Amino acid sequence: MATPLIASDPSADAERLRRLRRMQAVALGLLVLAAVVYVATIGRTGVWGFVNAGAEASMVGAIADWFAVTALFRHPLGLPIPHTALIPERKDTFGTSLEEFFAENFLQEQVIRERLSSADVVGRLGTWLTDPAHADRVVAESSVALAVGLRRLKDEDVAAVVREVIIPRFVSEPISPVAGGFLAEVVRDGAHHGLVDLALTEAHDWLVQHQERFTQVIGERAPWWAPDRLNEVIVTRLHLEAIRWVADIRSDPDHSARQALDSFLAQLADDLLNDPETQERAENLKQRLLEQPQMVTTGMSLWAAFRTALLDALETDDGPLRRRASQELAAFGGRIGTDRALHDRLEGWGADVVVWAVGRYGQELTSVITATIARWDGEEAARKIELHVGRDLQFIRINGTIVGGLVGVVIHAVTLVL
Repeated sequence: MATPLIASDPSADAERLRRLRRMQAVALGLLVLAAVVYVATIGRTGVWGFVNAGAEASMVGAIADWFAVTALFRHPLGLPIPHTALIPERKDTFGTSLEEFFAENFLQEQVIRERLSSADVVGRLGTWLTDPAHADRVVAESSVALAVGLRRLKDEDVAAVVREVIIPRFVSEPISPVAGGFLAEVVRDGAHHGLVDLALTEAHDWLVQHQERFTQVIGERAPWWAPDRLNEVIVTRLHLEAIRWVADIRSDPDHSARQALDSFLAQLADDLLNDPETQERAENLKQRLLEQPQMVTTGMSLWAAFRTALLDALETDDGPLRRRASQELAAFGGRIGTDRALHDRLEGWGADVVVWAVGRYGQELTSVITATIARWDGEEAARKIELHVGRDLQFIRINGTIVGGLVGVVIHAVTLVL
């Protein structure tokens, strides 16, 4: 069943109708003028014969073009003449043709890539992002959207994902190859050295600042029969040696302790990749950890803390997270303008995404055209279309009147010559 078109602005429609009626009056006025001139010059010769012939041809042209324009929207004079009222009666055919035209001329891969390249969307985006105000706006809008999403994400949904998706996936996936390969890459690249340096620095600072705590812990494990003075001397000496030992390791990149740690990690990585016994122990440890009832609770506690911290950072307008994000976004926009390889890479990725989306959903997109037009009421559609393009179509009538008159004069002159 046909449905009415989406309601438009009544005031805008009233203005379109007023302009249409004015152009229709102009076209009709030219037809009436041609008719008056024709009647007034009937039977005259000489120059008036040319005027009469031109007026006659003008009437023919005006009436023919009036018929052609009117036939698009309704039956002329209400007569059911074949191939008239084209829009109301053949709107479904027009919809199908429009769908095919759109698919053939706008949704082809080569056309899409050429249009995206000529539009230089990536370059324009980069230039736009270099303005700090624009970068701040993007970060602000993204922060609001992300904060809303985080707030609407229910804890029970996250827990269900962890319990039903993430943990079963970890259980079924062997951990040894992944852990061994990752550890081997870390050792090969020396990526753990920075973490070792940080741990040594923290350990040295703790030992220096917490001598009493160190003395207390070691003293509690001293034999009861040893004199207190002897214990104090030994514990103090141990504290000094511990500080000196940690400082030596920290300052010497080739220290034997560092080399021993590197050797241990390399051997562990190799065992995880190749030793069945080590692999079995790793799998058993993974299994025990994942089967702990507290696993989900601990994960949710970490998630809650992370979400709270992230929400606080996102909702602080001048906070370090948003300020840093704006700076990085503006810098990234500048790189797009100066780094041609980056520009071309982003443009290629964007085109690939658009082509994939069109290839997957293009048919659904174009079918919206025919589905929407099929629901339109024919007469309502014709009225709406006439309001939008009818004024311009009246120029066909006006031009037909003028051109018809000129052709009539030429034909009359040729007739006299012959």
